[in-house]
Amino acid sequence: MILTAHQPTYLPWLGLFHKIALADLYVSYDTVQYQTDNWNHRNKIKTSTGAQWLTMSVSRRNHMNLTLSDVTLLHEKPWQKKHWRSILQNYSKAPYFSLYADFFEDLYQKEWHGLVEINGYILRWLVQTLGINTPIKSATELQFEGEKSNLALDMCRKTGAKVLIFGALGKQYADIDSFNVLGCTPYFQDYNHPIYPQLYGGFVSHLSIIDLLFNCGNNSLEILMSGNVNKQDMQNLIQ
Repeated sequence: MILTAHQPTYLPWLGLFHKIALADLYVSYDTVQYQTDNWNHRNKIKTSTGAQWLTMSVSRRNHMNLTLSDVTLLHEKPWQKKHWRSILQNYSKAPYFSLYADFFEDLYQKEWHGLVEINGYILRWLVQTLGINTPIKSATELQFEGEKSNLALDMCRKTGAKVLIFGALGKQYADIDSFNVLGCTPYFQDYNHPIYPQLYGGFVSHLSIIDLLFNCGNNSLEILMSGNVNKQDMQNLIQ
């Protein structure tokens, strides 16, 4: 079994979906400490003047003691209307905008309370829309223990994973010998970001996946996987 995990992020970038597509199980790691100014509540889209942040309003009170699953959204400022307006203004002329516009218009009209709630809802829709069949579970329901490398090892033990896909930064803390003893192979993703057609001139990378969807539609999964390792490559790592 091939496992990967990541913190819940808002309108994630292409590399996360590459990791999910490689795996047999994706764990949404919602039990880690909330960090301000992180990708969990913001991401970038492309505009006529360059990349622009879309940032959700979240409560930061006592944030050092909060996990991501504890973080609530604030509605004093109309951030949902602002995000939908920005998406509409900057992507309405994209070739495939009309295919997905209804989902986002509806998304920003719903009443959301928790950060993990809205991020999970978006992620599941995006995975299904891209045509990725990997099951998604939350760390809360699986009750992993430990920190950093020990946490990753516990994930492998409890799920029976034979391959664990880390992000590139996993090399900084993963104890490779411990994984070898367990019989689980660690793989560190080195994502090769594709270039694809965009609006507004020169190409900008590392944007939200919605930039790819609106511009490339049903070809999005093939594009984001291009030039990178595939599922068969991961299966060849199983001991």
